Amino acid sequence: MRKTVAASLLFLLLPLTVPHTAHAEVADVYPDYATLAANEVEGRDYLRMWRLPKGATVAHIAIHGGAIESPTTQLADYAAGKTQAFYSFAGIKPDGNDRLHITATHFDEPRALKLVGAVDYTVSWHAAAGSEATTYVGGRDTKLAAKIIAALKKAGFTVADTVPDRIDGTSPRNIANKNKRGMGVQLEISKGQRMRFFADGKLTRAWVENPANRTPAFYKYVAAVNRALG
Repeated sequence: MRKTVAASLLFLLLPLTVPHTAHAEVADVYPDYATLAANEVEGRDYLRMWRLPKGATVAHIAIHGGAIESPTTQLADYAAGKTQAFYSFAGIKPDGNDRLHITATHFDEPRALKLVGAVDYTVSWHAAAGSEATTYVGGRDTKLAAKIIAALKKAGFTVADTVPDRIDGTSPRNIANKNKRGMGVQLEISKGQRMRFFADGKLTRAWVENPANRTPAFYKYVAAVNRALG
């Protein structure tokens, strides 16, 4: 999509602290999973990963995982552990993984919908842009969101006071809100915060896939979220 000169100048004038997702200015290439699957090759371009342990009540999901929004797959996977549900749609192309992004309100991959529909609570992990270390906490489950905000702040992490409409995660169509209770939480984690989760601040796919590169902040952050889940 071509940008006008005016639009480009406006973007350059925006302060770095203005929150936006990595894909806010670009329309999705694919409107749904079926269209994506017809044009991309599973195992070569993307992976679907999931676990649904018996008795799981929480699903940690990363629908823009892998190299689409790094390191959301690793955060969701570690947060779920062995007792809670985990799902990730992960981009594994050598480059151009942005084309695999399907916005949360259109994300209809069948296994993801089945897994989320089997639990009571959802935490959907996403990446936001921005050099400041912060998290935007949204979703329809405002009670759980408030607990997560309090837990993150207590652990020393910065949480934004407000969440922009485009990433607030409140639409009933958002996959985070398609669990048994019809409400979930969406975490949009800035690049500045995500960089603190890994040595040297590197967020390349190969780097984040190696647990040896995680910093204490990675574990401290996930622990705070899980404490809020009780």
